[in-house]
Amino acid sequence: MQKTENNINLVWFRNDLRTIDNAVLFEAQKNSGQLIAVYCFDPRHFDLDPYGFKKTEKFRAKFLIETVTDLKTQLNKLNIELLVFNAQPESVIPQLCEDYNINTIFLQKEWTSEELSVENAVKSKCKDCHWHAVYNQFLYHPEDINFDFSDTPQVFTVFRKKLEKHVNIRPELNVSKYSKNNPIKSNTKIPSLNDLGFEDFDNHTHSAFPFQGGETHAFKRLEDYFFNTKKLGFYKKTRNGLVGKDYSSKFSSWLANGSLSARTIYWQVKAFEKEHFKNESTYWLIFELIWRDYFKYISLKHDSQIFKLKGILHKDYTWKTDQNSIQNWINGETASDFVNANMLELKNTGWMSNRGRQNVASYFAKSLELDWRIGAAYFESLLLDYDVHSNYGNWMYVAGVGNDPRDRKFNVQLQAERYDVNGKFRNLWLQPSLF
Repeated sequence: MQKTENNINLVWFRNDLRTIDNAVLFEAQKNSGQLIAVYCFDPRHFDLDPYGFKKTEKFRAKFLIETVTDLKTQLNKLNIELLVFNAQPESVIPQLCEDYNINTIFLQKEWTSEELSVENAVKSKCKDCHWHAVYNQFLYHPEDINFDFSDTPQVFTVFRKKLEKHVNIRPELNVSKYSKNNPIKSNTKIPSLNDLGFEDFDNHTHSAFPFQGGETHAFKRLEDYFFNTKKLGFYKKTRNGLVGKDYSSKFSSWLANGSLSARTIYWQVKAFEKEHFKNESTYWLIFELIWRDYFKYISLKHDSQIFKLKGILHKDYTWKTDQNSIQNWINGETASDFVNANMLELKNTGWMSNRGRQNVASYFAKSLELDWRIGAAYFESLLLDYDVHSNYGNWMYVAGVGNDPRDRKFNVQLQAERYDVNGKFRNLWLQPSLF
């Protein structure tokens, strides 16, 4: 690369892969000078974790490639070049800083251990750069809430009531187009699935998530689910469904990698309510976004305790690590046909319904009494919509070491009879000839 004499600002994209309502881009635009962007496919994300699972399996890897491809297109429309590397950020970003005389790095504020470790490794090699990290993941912005992180309530309902009628949601942020002189010349390449160590594949015909990654597809889904079909108006009635793409919004995968913001969804719900109607279902989608925020605030409050066996309650249980039981759960070979059907769906599509997740996690932790962190790590590997705070927050909750005040155990048979009355879901995934 050619050394440049001009000061250039850098946006380091991580889990904020969008141009619409992106606080990082918005803040970067306040700084004078050119702007370039970088995304790193960190090879560590595709390595094996301590439990033997790939941290990111093929489903989310493919979704991520699609997302970054779309991000590059959307940034090009703003005359911002996205440099993409298949390498560790601490080997890429310091070199960019040197090559382009970068003086300020803008990034989304993270607080969990792995993200901070990588960030600190980059900072140690970019000592002359100014770092500007901004909160960019929340519905309720951390600067607006009416309590300190350390006082985040132990029970969700208390958290919700503290916020929803007392704290306003900020408006979306718009980013302006840069001049045609802003983009630099670059020949970096977005890696393929093969480059990341996977074989290409087609989505399973029964997948309840047949969508592509990227904010373009996120907005297409939002437009369809809200305004074309008005399925939003029935969300509360259908959200516990198991079959098909329309029983729920399916926004979680785009929310997880930041190609859609929670604020955008909120304001689009408000637009729908103004244009069409307001009911319990329109509220309930916002209610679910508040749950998402809650686990982020729990993570901010408790730091790395969310990854510990005793959870945030420091509770002692007798946990097992029996490999046969773990493999039977993964492969859909347990004593519960409902658990099995859900686990086969996950294994073959990277997706599972919210109802399914609660049941298989409860079965893993409460019936099989297996170390819940192993189940959480498997979800991290497979799920298209893996989000560190929601994943570990929900697993702690179900395992009895988190925020559930009742410490429940799901009766998976009764759940199957209630939510899969005619066995449609189980029949779909338990056909002997399916695989």
